[in-house]
Amino acid sequence: MICFLSNRHRIALQSRRMAENQLYYGDNLDVLRHYVKDESVDLIYLDPPFNSHQDYNVLFAEKDGTRSASQIMAFEDTWEWDTESERAYHQTVEQGGKVAEALIAFRTLLNNSDMMAYLAMMAPRLIELHRVLKVTGSIYLHCDPTASHYLKMLMDAVFGPEKFRSEIIWKRSSAHSDTKQGRKQHGHIHDVLLFYTKSEEWTWNPLHTPYDEEYTRQFYKYVEQGTGRRYRLGDLTGPGGAAKGNPAYEVMGVTRYWRYSREGMEKLITEGRVVQTRPGAVPAYKRYLDEMLGVALQDLWADINPIGAQAQERLGYPTQKPEALLERIIESSSNESDVVLDPFCGCGTAVASAQSLNRRWIGVDITHQAIGLIRKRLHDKFGDAVSETYEVHGEPTDLAGARKLAEEDKFEFEAWALSRVGARHAGQVRRGADQGIDGRLYFHDDKSGKSKQIILSVKGGHVTHSQVRDLRGVLDREKAEIGVFITLEEPTKPMLKEAASAGFYKSSHIEREFPRLQIITIDELLKGESIQYPQMLDVTFKRAPRANSRQARKQDELF
Repeated sequence: MICFLSNRHRIALQSRRMAENQLYYGDNLDVLRHYVKDESVDLIYLDPPFNSHQDYNVLFAEKDGTRSASQIMAFEDTWEWDTESERAYHQTVEQGGKVAEALIAFRTLLNNSDMMAYLAMMAPRLIELHRVLKVTGSIYLHCDPTASHYLKMLMDAVFGPEKFRSEIIWKRSSAHSDTKQGRKQHGHIHDVLLFYTKSEEWTWNPLHTPYDEEYTRQFYKYVEQGTGRRYRLGDLTGPGGAAKGNPAYEVMGVTRYWRYSREGMEKLITEGRVVQTRPGAVPAYKRYLDEMLGVALQDLWADINPIGAQAQERLGYPTQKPEALLERIIESSSNESDVVLDPFCGCGTAVASAQSLNRRWIGVDITHQAIGLIRKRLHDKFGDAVSETYEVHGEPTDLAGARKLAEEDKFEFEAWALSRVGARHAGQVRRGADQGIDGRLYFHDDKSGKSKQIILSVKGGHVTHSQVRDLRGVLDREKAEIGVFITLEEPTKPMLKEAASAGFYKSSHIEREFPRLQIITIDELLKGESIQYPQMLDVTFKRAPRANSRQARKQDELF
């Protein structure tokens, strides 16, 4: 298993007081085992990646490979049976118990398939999540119907079938047809959330959803003149009569046994809460719709819409979930100052929602691209002060660390370096030609609405002036405004001369010229230097919306 955090880093972290929130780059199994204490987490949400959009014949085909299965990428969530999943399987089975029995049964059924690899890798992670969860804690596992039945059996083995509480169905999209994928079947429009607890006593805050329009029209059919408040009529009579101690007296010409004393009834009449629909009719209680809590939260969630193409919170991350979904989970199953953990945090929706709701949090992801996006999201949403509330672990902090990352994983080195300047990685997968472009950064420097482009090339090995010359050619080919050459090595004089010959970019609205081809070293990035360009508006990543007034008040309390 790849370990991204060094032993020296572990000792340093354990020897000093840490910020209340933690963001880790690395394999979540390693992070859980080394940094998260027993029974220290109140709520876990996880949305582990699995590619359910393949044909089922392909999905269960046996494969053989040697790549590390822990290297899950932000935009490629396919698992394959390889040496890593084989090792995870045997290590878990050798521990014995219900989880081992479940995995053995799964392998008999699934053989060495993608699904089996997925379950073999999930098993030890779920065991660790059970360990770190408090006795009063809860866990929500988000998945789709492709894997939900297998994961439920695995969760039964880890937590016990008696700890299963709900299978929540989230309607994630409106009706559509799946025939375009060559399938003759029903449209797929829902996800599954498996809700388990660690014990019989768990944190629970009852939530309610609004009544639907049909219910409102049927049961709250009266509208109060003047206020426009909708109401329904409730029974005021006392069930059981005198035998139950209910008093009898006359109200509006009608004598009955009533639920209230005479004094209590007079108070309700004075407040306008007693209605007689016609002379001689039994008076009734006026029950306002706006005073009702609503419908107690059920296990079918059709009221939370997916993130639309134009939604303000949409960041362009392919598996991004709505904040309303995470806020519902966090509010119902944790209290303020509790610890929320997301071991597959992606673009950080659980992290941002926990921050908004004044919870502490731990986020883990295995890509630098995700870590960079989360940092930007938190900054955009909560401002500069939020950086004081969390720490990032696993990223290079010096040249030695940067060199080590470049040697171990070229792709992640590029992603990390690009995240230092706020650029988006040009490639979504590790394979394939990059056409001389490793990253892109976009900006606006006028009111035309046209995005201007910065292209970036990242080098972690030996560099020459010909590489800078090639970047200049790509700069011209792409008609980009600025090109940036990021290098781990110090640039040579011919490289600097080649860059200088590219001239300058002059913005029509800013009285300053910017080098058209810039060379930045990793050492300079670590010291806080960055790209020179007109920063009127950076549009590389969509800006997360600012916290609303309720969220802002909570953040003010923190700071």
